[in-house]
Amino acid sequence: MWDKIKAIAFDLDGTLIDSVPDLTVATQQALAELGLKSCSEAQVRTWVGNGAEMLMRRAMTHALGLDVEQTALDAAMPIFMHHYQENLEKHSALYSDVHQVLQTLFDAGFKLAVVTNKPYRFTLPLLNAFGINDFFSLVLGGDTLAKMKPDPLPLQHLLHEWQLDKEALLMVGDSKNDILAAKAAGIASIGLTYGYNYGEDIGLSGPDALCEQFSEILNWVKPTK
Repeated sequence: MWDKIKAIAFDLDGTLIDSVPDLTVATQQALAELGLKSCSEAQVRTWVGNGAEMLMRRAMTHALGLDVEQTALDAAMPIFMHHYQENLEKHSALYSDVHQVLQTLFDAGFKLAVVTNKPYRFTLPLLNAFGINDFFSLVLGGDTLAKMKPDPLPLQHLLHEWQLDKEALLMVGDSKNDILAAKAAGIASIGLTYGYNYGEDIGLSGPDALCEQFSEILNWVKPTK
């Protein structure tokens, strides 16, 4: 249990929301429009985590069997973005206990933020669709700042904006990108075992704590109010 934590940054995909079903549909439709072979949801689960462009790069590389030229990727991105906009919240779902835990932390006075590599244009609508946007006083997408996770810049931005010491901020996520960003920023981290981490054990990234369920966060950061 960390008694100096005053603020918590949460990843989005694979942490708060299972968004892979909709990302899969969007990726499959984009590949079809491009005349490329399709992919499975299981494959997409191993491709997400580094932003939309990397997702499409991995999907196209899989379909073509070779590296994708940047010009081809640039042409594909508007197609993917269109299809994801059309399928943003059709099949996605909040993970168990997310709303209740966020409410508990919010009521206790913790500052809460979303730090995701998902493009900002998709992040806010998704938070609103599941009724959790009001819990967060800051929301950073993958394109909000000059760099995204695993770079520490987004977390450093939170520390600056909230005028916090490093021991006051906690990062919660399901990917090694979250843990690496936290380590680089010098803050504590919780790794969630149920999300997307390229098929790897999140424990291998060395988070300060592991949680199998979202509700277990409260075992580490206990509200005092």
